[in-house]
Amino acid sequence: MSTAEYRVCRATIDHLQQLRALWQAAELPAWELEKRLTEFQVIETQQGVVVGAVGLQIHEKQGRIHSEAFADRAVADQLRWLLWDRISSIAQNYGLVRLWTQERDPFWQKVGMEPATIEELKKLPPSWKSLYPRWLTLQLRDEAAAAALEREFALFEQAERQRTQRALKHARAVRTLASLLVAALLIFVFVTLVHLLIQSARHQPRF
Repeated sequence: MSTAEYRVCRATIDHLQQLRALWQAAELPAWELEKRLTEFQVIETQQGVVVGAVGLQIHEKQGRIHSEAFADRAVADQLRWLLWDRISSIAQNYGLVRLWTQERDPFWQKVGMEPATIEELKKLPPSWKSLYPRWLTLQLRDEAAAAALEREFALFEQAERQRTQRALKHARAVRTLASLLVAALLIFVFVTLVHLLIQSARHQPRF
């Protein structure tokens, strides 16, 4: 199998019918998964035939790989590598610090995912804790360093907002001062013209 025959992309409504067939063949709850269509990455042939898919649910800075399905199990591992490249890229783009999965295929341990320890399970997002307790996990980035970086970025954003607000406040003050000066100048011109007219009227000859 040549991987050049396939492309990986985010699932769209155009893939839904084929995904339903894959999910049903894999005995997955298609009626539930179709509500989360945009979580799925699909592999399709150049002719648009979907041959594999996997979900990636993102919660804050953690990702859950779930509900993999393939049309041909014989080539599933080769297809998983394509999906893994896609998941890795998404994880990097979103700045994820940890990945989780309950998929049982040995492939997921080949890419570095290991059974979660008790301490690691404490980091599992609450909404996922109700799922089956067997978890594999992979730390992508140092969580403490990532949290510190997030805080620094938040402080930077706050400082930028404050700087922008100060600049806007200064600009408004300058505009107000300019408006007052223009108004004062107009009043001065008006008063001067009135004064000149009065003076001119006084010096007009009387008959």
